[in-house]
Amino acid sequence: MNLSNLKPAAGSTKNSKRIGRGTGSGRGGTSTRGHKGAGSRSGHSTKIGFEGGQMPLQRRVPKVGFKPINRVEYVGVNLDVLQGLAEKFNLTTIDFATLQEHGLASKNDLVKVLGRGEVKSKLEVKAHAFSATAQKAIEAVGGSIEKL
Repeated sequence: MNLSNLKPAAGSTKNSKRIGRGTGSGRGGTSTRGHKGAGSRSGHSTKIGFEGGQMPLQRRVPKVGFKPINRVEYVGVNLDVLQGLAEKFNLTTIDFATLQEHGLASKNDLVKVLGRGEVKSKLEVKAHAFSATAQKAIEAVGGSIEKL
């Protein structure tokens, strides 16, 4: 094998349509554009979503829902996950950097600790928000919380 006999894989390339090269080509005359009308002229383009005058999909389908602009979205981390981390990596403090390191949050996320599961060891937890049940559970075993 050398550079002179390299070619693309079979079926990976197609020849483009040669349009407007005479009647013998089968694509002469109107050059696949049909007769008259805007679509046959040069420079013609339709709006995105235009359906030939039919009511377009984005106007046929009703508006649904509401997104409040001031909503703060948190990534939830449950107590059982924190306990698992603490046991597996022998941790006493769990902060945002630790959660990032173990793939539970990314750098622009806000973390909220939620109350599913239970904490058995004394942990110092630092997060952006805590649910009431999570806060009680952490403090019940002698741990502490800190809001970032």
